[in-house]
Amino acid sequence: MSMKLRYSPTSPYVRKVMSAAHELGMADKIRTVPTNVFDPGTDIAEDNPLGKVPTLITAGGEVLYDSPVICEYLDSLAESPTLIPPSGGERWIALRQQALADGMLDAGVLKLLEGRRPDGERSPSWIERLGKVVARGQQALEVEADAGLLDGEVTIGGIAVGCALGWLDFRFSGDDWRPPCPALARWFAEFSQRPSMQETEPREAK
Repeated sequence: MSMKLRYSPTSPYVRKVMSAAHELGMADKIRTVPTNVFDPGTDIAEDNPLGKVPTLITAGGEVLYDSPVICEYLDSLAESPTLIPPSGGERWIALRQQALADGMLDAGVLKLLEGRRPDGERSPSWIERLGKVVARGQQALEVEADAGLLDGEVTIGGIAVGCALGWLDFRFSGDDWRPPCPALARWFAEFSQRPSMQETEPREAK
């Protein structure tokens, strides 16, 4: 029995899970189930009370969420190599990078949704604040990239960062973050060529 992933083709959190699965050689063991969490008729809450994707139903019928938990579960199934270093400084760097990337995405998603609210309900100051959170995250990642902390073996940190930057390009293509972040831009251009990233590029649902 394969694992089942409640899935959206534009979710950066789903992309992180599937990129990790590709890196671990497990993508063919996961059956994706398209799920629109904004559809009033969706049954996602039956699997995940938070009503979110990604949600993984394991081969044994256990339900796991959200993306850090799912990625850790997939990593635990792999013999080697692992995406989450087991101990030491490399472990904390990878987990910190994942937390930073996910935090940027959290702010970016809120900014996107706020921007879709009707005129009169939208808060420009809130949108501006969320944009600053994303920009600070990119500057922090520029420091990491310049120090070589995104280089070497692929970890969950690099995957999370790659998926975050890819989603920001996808949703906010007019915001050019590259000029003030040249080291990060160079790293992202190379990382984006990995098969795990090419296979999981975000696409609008048809």
